[in-house]
Amino acid sequence: MNWDKELEFYDSIVKDCNGFERKGKKMIYTSSNGYMFTLLNKAGEIGIRLPKSMAEKFMADYNTGFYYSYGAKMKDYVLVPKSIYNDKKVLVYYMEQSFTFVNSLPPK
Repeated sequence: MNWDKELEFYDSIVKDCNGFERKGKKMIYTSSNGYMFTLLNKAGEIGIRLPKSMAEKFMADYNTGFYYSYGAKMKDYVLVPKSIYNDKKVLVYYMEQSFTFVNSLPPK
């Protein structure tokens, strides 16, 4: 894994999204309404927080599972498989859906 390359890729997806920007220097994430909703862990894996029904469909459609960061299972997060990294439109769609989801939650 090339951390700089993974960070550059994550940043390129976030840049294509509407309404939010990347945060953090060591812990890379996006947040809104007091909630983180995407993460890039130290293993260079991307996680997206989705509502339960959408998360289940995402995991079934893309043959993936839950997202882990620093050894902990992240509640409501799915692991973005490398197999869809070449389809940035899909990644942007799900990140924007995640943004909408956290903005529907009560503010923290």
